[in-house]
Amino acid sequence: MEELYVYSGTKKLRCRYTTGTCAAAAAKAAAIALLTHDRVNRVEILTPKGHMLYIEIGRCITDNESVLCSVIKDSGDDPDVTNGAEVCAEVTLISEGIEIDGGQGVGRVTKAGLDQPVGAAAINSVPRKMITQAVKDIAELYEYHGGFRIVISVPQGEEIAKKTFNPRIGIVGGISIIGTTGIVEPMSSSALIETIRTEANIRKAEGREVLVLTVGNYSERFISEHKPELSERCVMCSNFIGDAIDIGVSLGFSEILIYGHIGKMVKLGSGIMNTHSSFADGRMETLITCGALAGVEGSVLRSLGDCATTDAALEILAEKGCSEKVLDVLTGRIHGYLQARAKDQARVGAVIFSYKNDFVLRTEFADEILRKALVE
Repeated sequence: MEELYVYSGTKKLRCRYTTGTCAAAAAKAAAIALLTHDRVNRVEILTPKGHMLYIEIGRCITDNESVLCSVIKDSGDDPDVTNGAEVCAEVTLISEGIEIDGGQGVGRVTKAGLDQPVGAAAINSVPRKMITQAVKDIAELYEYHGGFRIVISVPQGEEIAKKTFNPRIGIVGGISIIGTTGIVEPMSSSALIETIRTEANIRKAEGREVLVLTVGNYSERFISEHKPELSERCVMCSNFIGDAIDIGVSLGFSEILIYGHIGKMVKLGSGIMNTHSSFADGRMETLITCGALAGVEGSVLRSLGDCATTDAALEILAEKGCSEKVLDVLTGRIHGYLQARAKDQARVGAVIFSYKNDFVLRTEFADEILRKALVE
């Protein structure tokens, strides 16, 4: 394939191709073999992003009525669980049209709001278009005027799916065949953000008006302990709090409620909406600012700069009897930044907790939003 790279910091990382590209390449090879009776070793695929890929074909098995070809998924330098998986396409000639379905190891959609309707194979729209175009090109090249039936399978797909979000979002029995550009960019956040969008879209299709977000495993544990009735409808946004709010607004949720541990959520007090440590830290700086606004002594504030964790800093503030007023300032700042991110198109509340320091904070709208969420 054309050599493509992206940079992550100082590292040059190798790009490769999506499961959708693999499926299209395998289908193209099988269509060629079916119409020419020759084994195919390599095919060209033009991705939606405009890159021409030259993809090696693995198996090419012919029987009386169909041909099955496969491609080994190469994710480049991205730590993708589908790397090394075999993506197969079995192609059969039919009288007219193009039928695409999923076989072994390709999941089935069980919830509304996903890219495909309930009951369909989890082969997303862009890969379906790529597969369709690939076999149409071959039909035109060899002057074939009939149709194709294409079944995409991934022999290891059911096992791989256990390591993905598929069971959580209502795709059962295997992996999804996905990809919007045809290219996997290493360490890209786009796939994670699209997962958030997919889960949020499911909640919208269920008729929800409140989008409930969790920041991590601590958040999910907290909800299961305190509001278990919300556990099955939460959307994990991880570090991408700002992107999740944007998604909620774009999907038309009137209210958004975020549950998060203080170690992550403190960053919102400085408007940091991606809480990954590689993006920004600012935890102590935020607490120092809040402490200054709350009138805490300078010597106490200076001591916070040496703390490794938010909980450790809060212990110092508690010992000095000023944690409550600092947290009040922090909660107000978080409220302001959340509303600013939503641009008044949705009300956003946050529930912020600490197991170690045993407190729960709620921003201005949190209680009211929570009451609404509990009766939906």
